[in-house]
Amino acid sequence: MSSTPLPGIGVRYDLTTREQRRLSVVAHRDGSRTLNAYQEDDPDACALSVRLSSGEAEALIDALMPAHHSPNLLSTTELGLVAERVELSATSHWNGRLLGDTRMRTETGVSIVAVLRRAEAIPSPGPDFRLAGGDTLIVIGTREGVEAAAAILGRE
Repeated sequence: MSSTPLPGIGVRYDLTTREQRRLSVVAHRDGSRTLNAYQEDDPDACALSVRLSSGEAEALIDALMPAHHSPNLLSTTELGLVAERVELSATSHWNGRLLGDTRMRTETGVSIVAVLRRAEAIPSPGPDFRLAGGDTLIVIGTREGVEAAAAILGRE
């Protein structure tokens, strides 16, 4: 499976099955998903496209595999908190700037609990931590806060 970031939209995941059928799922920032299946004789022609609400996507995931896992969504709790991975692009306004300059907690209420950089994990980065393009930030907060954080971090 491969993934492609879709700035402002979410992430597209592509899969070719053992039977050489092409499938893709677009994971939208709002939690909804679009499932696409492509024609056998023309792998670029979409044969089916279904938009699922986040609840419908969860039901489908549970039906396919009860122990589901989304690569970006790390956890949810009954308290309404989510933990999500947000990638900082090389063209981001924040590339090379200090984490504290983002005013992330003040503006969105989220916490950045770790930064993944290459093969290294930096837990609990402080306000003096310098961000770099390609960093993946682990962000915890409400769904709305995480979306706001992704928008701030996506600023170019």
